[in-house]
Amino acid sequence: SFQNEINEVPFFDIQLPYELALKIFQYLGKTELGRCAQVSRTWKILAEDEVLWYRLCQQEGYLLDTSISEHSCWKLALKNCRARERTLKTNWKNRIGAVSQLQYELGKILCDVHSCDGVVIAGYTSGEVRLWDTRTWDYTAPILEPMHGPGDAGPQPRVSFVRINSSLAVAAYEDGTVGVWSLMFGREPIHRYQHNQRIQALALGSEGATVATASGFEVKVESPNDRGYWQTTGTFELQKLVNFLNLVPDVTGSPVTVAAAEDIVYLLKAEDPGKVLHSVYGQPVTCLDVSAREAAFGVKTFGWLLNEPNQILLYNLETSQCLKKMGNSMGDFMCVNLQNSPPNMLVTGNKDRRVRVFDLRKSESLCSLYAHQLGVSAVQMDDWKIVSGGEEGLVCVWDQRMGTKLWEMHARHPVRHVWFNSHSLITANIPDDKTPRGASIMDDDLTAHCKHRGIIYAYEFSVDQLAVESVLPICRSSYDEVTGYSYNIGLAVPYDSI
Repeated sequence: SFQNEINEVPFFDIQLPYELALKIFQYLGKTELGRCAQVSRTWKILAEDEVLWYRLCQQEGYLLDTSISEHSCWKLALKNCRARERTLKTNWKNRIGAVSQLQYELGKILCDVHSCDGVVIAGYTSGEVRLWDTRTWDYTAPILEPMHGPGDAGPQPRVSFVRINSSLAVAAYEDGTVGVWSLMFGREPIHRYQHNQRIQALALGSEGATVATASGFEVKVESPNDRGYWQTTGTFELQKLVNFLNLVPDVTGSPVTVAAAEDIVYLLKAEDPGKVLHSVYGQPVTCLDVSAREAAFGVKTFGWLLNEPNQILLYNLETSQCLKKMGNSMGDFMCVNLQNSPPNMLVTGNKDRRVRVFDLRKSESLCSLYAHQLGVSAVQMDDWKIVSGGEEGLVCVWDQRMGTKLWEMHARHPVRHVWFNSHSLITANIPDDKTPRGASIMDDDLTAHCKHRGIIYAYEFSVDQLAVESVLPICRSSYDEVTGYSYNIGLAVPYDSI
């Protein structure tokens, strides 16, 4: 080809070797490369070199895990990625997509929901744990085998907490049992252990296989050794009851846990068992989130100290220094999301019904959105949008830079889980009342009325690409709902588009 014949590239009044010319061109952006391609035939070949466009693609964060040989034209690949991102953004903003309910009637009432990359785990009052993989149209939903054998008399204890990551699913039960399943190998639990009392908090590492649970004054950390046998890697005795528990992500060596017990925040490492990160007497911690290097938590101060309202504190986990005190609010901070936020950003939800976004380099909030009728109970952001859930059951999607609400959806119970990525959103409304009248185990009718049950929604915004190559929405409808009217909201219920 012509490219193979080019050894020298004319650069004004000198001829440069191709490799050297390529090195100069690598400092140019897309627009400049486009202009250079119009100079001459030689420059066009140079400006459209695959190496340059592959590098640009990677710099913009697209197709990061692909090698250069996987696409024949990287300029086109970049163009397609950008077009897809624009379409997705438009779909999010205008609520164009499909919405599905992930329901499981036999499970009685929803107790806890968690998700990871579109795989959803739910635990119920019946003691059952259920998975959905929303990345495929035909949701195959295994029910994980119970921890309690068929020989155990009486009803199964209800589920208190569930967590999931890319390889494990974990459930903690009311009776203090903890079950661990591998997502790779079948539905039988691969590990179980027991606490003597009720479990107050459960944490699962975002990657790898480490589980931490808190019961009474004890925190237990379990993980498999090199040969795959599970063992207790740490037991910590604390002075107070734990309310929140997180495992620090990306830790090499023994796992590090952050535990908030009433008004003390502990940093629990094997070599330093009872290290106190933060403690102010009589100022309880109201929410907690942890990233690889920092911990952020809300602290409730009391009314007589009017000069010191409720705040979010940010601590460095390596130095144990308090880096920032942010936000002054009369309401308690009910949720904080640090781990999934863009770099140097943090988003919080407050009992005063506001969502606040903080820049960790400053102390005041970048934006404060008056979001919900009751407190804000779940929140997540990315570089342009915020999704928040409230105690009154409303899920709101916001354009962060404009500070405007794009759209909202309502269901009956408080929103306790919100998770999204570029193309999908999962929300869960979980009832506070787990034993509503007329829905007890002793009743003859074992199914609770659907209004008591709680609900999980899965939204998919890249529907236009998926619908072509997969099953038609009408064919994947379960026909559970009688009506198919969409209330003009632009999200298609399965039988809206035939």
